[in-house]
Amino acid sequence: MKFKSYQEKSRETAIYPEEDGFAYLSLGLSGETGEVADKFKKIIRDKQKKITDKDREEVEKELGDVLWYIAQICNELNISMEGVAKKNLKKLSSRKKRKKLKGEGDNR
Repeated sequence: MKFKSYQEKSRETAIYPEEDGFAYLSLGLSGETGEVADKFKKIIRDKQKKITDKDREEVEKELGDVLWYIAQICNELNISMEGVAKKNLKKLSSRKKRKKLKGEGDNR
C-alpha cells in the first residue's frame, strides 16, 4: 500500500473533536508510541529480550496505531506522508554523508 492511499483510507476512521484536533492527535500519538515502548520493556523484563511471533504481532498492531495518528496529523497539516518520508530520508542521507548520524540536535 502506498502512503497516499493509506492516508486517504485512514481518514475515513478519523473521529475526534475538530477544535482540539492537534492536541487530541499529538496525545494519541504519544500514547501509542508509549504502548510500543511498553511492549519492548516487557520483552526485556520478562522474556530475556527474546521476541516471539506473538510479540511481533502485538508490536505490529501498536505500530499501526502510531501510523494512523501520523496520517491524521499529516491530514490536518495538509502534508503528505510520502513527503514526510522523502524529506526524512534526504535529511538522514545528508547527515550520513557529513558523518553526523550520531550526536544531538535536529540541525546537525
